[in-house]
Amino acid sequence: MRVLFVILAVLLIVPGWSAEERLPLLGAKPQMTATRVDLDPADPRRRRVGALTYLGGVALRSIDPAFGGYSALSVVRGADGDRITMLSDGGTVVGFTLGADWQPRRLWFRNLPAGPGTGWEKRDRDTESMAIDPATGRIWIGYERYNGIWRYAPGFARAEAHRTPAAMRRWPVNGGPESLARLPDGRFVVIGEEMHVPRRFWVGPEAERLHSRDSLIFPGDPIVTQPRHFAYMPEGRFDPADATALPNGDLLVLDRGFRLPYHFSNRLSLVPAAAIRPGAVARGRLLATLDSPLIHDNFEGVATTQEDGATIVWLVSDDNQSVLQRTLLLKFRLDPR
Repeated sequence: MRVLFVILAVLLIVPGWSAEERLPLLGAKPQMTATRVDLDPADPRRRRVGALTYLGGVALRSIDPAFGGYSALSVVRGADGDRITMLSDGGTVVGFTLGADWQPRRLWFRNLPAGPGTGWEKRDRDTESMAIDPATGRIWIGYERYNGIWRYAPGFARAEAHRTPAAMRRWPVNGGPESLARLPDGRFVVIGEEMHVPRRFWVGPEAERLHSRDSLIFPGDPIVTQPRHFAYMPEGRFDPADATALPNGDLLVLDRGFRLPYHFSNRLSLVPAAAIRPGAVARGRLLATLDSPLIHDNFEGVATTQEDGATIVWLVSDDNQSVLQRTLLLKFRLDPR
């Protein structure tokens, strides 16, 4: 009776819980559906957009409340289909194999085993970018609000190490390492979403600097090597959302735009390997634009594979877990020009 009295007294005296709710975690029983989508909703026969040929795509849905918000993507071509890994901006991971019928198989859900802070709030698991070493399976993840990089064991089994590079400490808390790519030669590239190149590293007109994005080249593992700066120049009023490397060292950069009342669009650009060097000002060649009347959303993840000698480009969208958006996974062939 005494214990019951104490509990009732605490409930009467202590005010109701008003802090942020616990970040949703993916459940132990993965469930997801895939519905085919067209490049042009008004013309299902359309296949071309810029230098890309549309090969297909799906809208992904799940009843799991933590599903959605995908900001980074990895795709590995296998004998049994394309093995997809999607990382959300809430520290959750969804993986599956996609065959020619566009139906997901061998679906698995996972929550990152560790990260900055306690993991209770979303800001502790604001994972915006990802790079995987195909030889070792090790995974590097960029955390936006902490402007840090964490390295995980293969399969996200455990966190191995982490670092907050001094070169990233002044990046905005909501505009940090949105893009993280591993180059074929073992270097890593990180592009800030909003941070301009610091004045001490810039030579040229101030108006150009204010259009630049501070970017870093790590000569090896970003946990242990020191970066050097270069500048990425996005297309128009767009911000870099993700990047991935091609086998020849070129970089594909996915830029994102937003305009009122609630409209997202994207541009995909190719930055030549020669421009990815310390002190350089890297400008991409525009490959394609995803905007009305074509399918469009908040695409934040890009990955590439090789298929029958062709370069395949994959995009995934971050639905912000909003009823106004969708989780879209699209597949294109990059055609030579």
